[in-house]
Amino acid sequence: MSENTFRKPVRKAVFPVAGLGTRFLPATKAIPKELLPIVDRPLIQYAVDEAREAGIEEFVFVTGRGKTAIVEHFDTAYELEATMTGRGKSLEPLDATRMKPGNLTTVRQQVPLGLGHAVWCARAVVGDEPFAIFLPDELMYGSPGCMAQMIEAYNQVGGNLVSVLEVPGEEVSSYGVIAPGKSSGALTEVKGLVEKPKVEDAPSNLIVSGRYILQPEVMDLLATQEKGSGGEIQLTDSMAKLIDTQPFHAVTFRGRRFDCGSKLGFVEATLAIALDRPDMGEDVRKIAAKLLG
Repeated sequence: MSENTFRKPVRKAVFPVAGLGTRFLPATKAIPKELLPIVDRPLIQYAVDEAREAGIEEFVFVTGRGKTAIVEHFDTAYELEATMTGRGKSLEPLDATRMKPGNLTTVRQQVPLGLGHAVWCARAVVGDEPFAIFLPDELMYGSPGCMAQMIEAYNQVGGNLVSVLEVPGEEVSSYGVIAPGKSSGALTEVKGLVEKPKVEDAPSNLIVSGRYILQPEVMDLLATQEKGSGGEIQLTDSMAKLIDTQPFHAVTFRGRRFDCGSKLGFVEATLAIALDRPDMGEDVRKIAAKLLG
């Protein structure tokens, strides 16, 4: 295969959003966790905005039962818009929720068999193109966004890329970890991938942090992938098989990551982003000082 085989433009993104959000019950009993707001924007919106900034044109949501509200969020709400217009209110707050007709596709993950299985469910929509993956629980905060930084790297090296962050060594057992090769700036060659290794077995303290650019061949590997860590079909296991046959690199994200799959991470993200907003940061700072005083 020529080098250009692994450099096709990345136009599509897969968003696995079928999880039940049990860590946030009872808030997620009727509301998808991806719609829980960080200040005034739901988690999924941050991920979609990041994808758009990176030039992504097509959005694939891998959903499950009870997740239709995520699609409704990106649909046109005629009654709401008519009411707001009639009252002289600006529709600007809704701009980010608009999708071009046909640019949003949903597929169902009927059984919770892990991230690898969720990605595989999108195979028909992805087709023979490279694609991005966004885990909305991981809120990547920075400018340019994480995926924009990854696309910049992809245009240099092609192939497969993951976003990584450095964590304390004792935390690696909770994540996918890379075995690093040569490094140049933010780019690191990936020699291997391990899902949730024991601390003493971890090849590094660089964890995969919820953003991926993968070549379509990973779908063929996922089709026959056996269950791995946690009894689930792990995306990491199939990605590891690509390393010997295709370029594979990690991009160290220049920004902040918030683990919004945990309550503390969710609160941290809300506070950090509120403090960073010019329309409310100063007032939030005063409120925090008052509460801490």
